[in-house]
Amino acid sequence: MADITDIKTILYTEKSLNLQENGVVVIQTSTRMTKTSLKVILKEYFGVNAQSINSLRTNGKVKRFRGRTGQRNDYKKFYVKLPEGVSLENMEA
Repeated sequence: MADITDIKTILYTEKSLNLQENGVVVIQTSTRMTKTSLKVILKEYFGVNAQSINSLRTNGKVKRFRGRTGQRNDYKKFYVKLPEGVSLENMEA
């Protein structure tokens, strides 16, 4: 089962900042994270009940650098809808 160390970052892109105005936080995690484990982590560590969670799995691109091929890491993104009145600042404790 996934734990808090599988959460890589909370994304701050133009799209995610627009979503935050509507109460949606975008979280990037490792590929072994599931919706249920993320919901447990949000409740246990941050004290937040998520209204809904949508997930997106992204495969790493194959890239070339100085003639050698490599691959970027795979990751998952979760779009977490927070209850009204709960913000990102409340989560970063």
